[in-house]
Amino acid sequence: MASSTARPETHDGAHAQDVARRLLDSSATLSYDPAVEVDWETPLDKDFHGASPEWSTLYGTAYWREMTDAQRKELTRQEAASVASTGIWFEMILQQMVLRDIYAKDPTRPAVQWALTEIADECRHSIMFARGAEKLGAPAYRPHRIAVELGRAFKTIAFGEAAYAAILVAEEVLDVMQRDWMRDERVAPFVRTINNIHVVEESRHMKFARDETRRRLARAGRLRRQVHAVVIAIASYVIVTSMVNKDVYENAGLDRERAVREARANEHHKALMRSSCAGLMEFLASARLLTRPALVFYKRAHLI
Repeated sequence: MASSTARPETHDGAHAQDVARRLLDSSATLSYDPAVEVDWETPLDKDFHGASPEWSTLYGTAYWREMTDAQRKELTRQEAASVASTGIWFEMILQQMVLRDIYAKDPTRPAVQWALTEIADECRHSIMFARGAEKLGAPAYRPHRIAVELGRAFKTIAFGEAAYAAILVAEEVLDVMQRDWMRDERVAPFVRTINNIHVVEESRHMKFARDETRRRLARAGRLRRQVHAVVIAIASYVIVTSMVNKDVYENAGLDRERAVREARANEHHKALMRSSCAGLMEFLASARLLTRPALVFYKRAHLI
């Protein structure tokens, strides 16, 4: 007989626990140790790109056509390192939001154990990205100070669907890039391994973030949904526009001012972002998070 003091599991809560159990089983079956799986010892071979050239912010521009093959490869290495550094920044935000969400909750529940597993994954990913950026010969790229302070505020006050949908956006944007990079033989082998590890393990995180976003929104009123739609859109804009630090151009030996100008006007890169994020935008639309004010920020970030 069930204890009279035990609270009955709601259908919503039972579903969340079931999802968490499946994710825990998946994690136990398919997870990686980057310290072992990635070849950290072999010196960097500069005959390789750091990312698929088509994903470079200058690909398709007049400047790209003037660059030597060595310059193009150096630029993609610097850009890949910048994306990795941005990933570390947001993974730190993610970890704090998830920890805050599960604080003082029952640790015997699968959902809490999955959240702790996700945090452990993100810690390993951050170390992996940091070592990868260092091996690519790049400095520690950091977002603009304004983005850092906005992130500080976001991680402190964001809750519910605002937190989980923002997590989803950051992970989805990285995922579409890295799925291309991990299959591209022009990309350095150790970078491809890093991308493969991240894609496999983040697929579980994205499943959880989608499920939590839907679940939290089911309890949200119209005003909360409207406010959080804009908050998520702003967070998405800050994340996406922080991915490639402007210093990458100078560190690749290019004219910074010209490179920034041509990157901003690069229609190829904008179209690539829009097409790659179509699935993400479909999900946000189905969750009724693509409100008119929110669309302003997604369009400015070239996600739609």
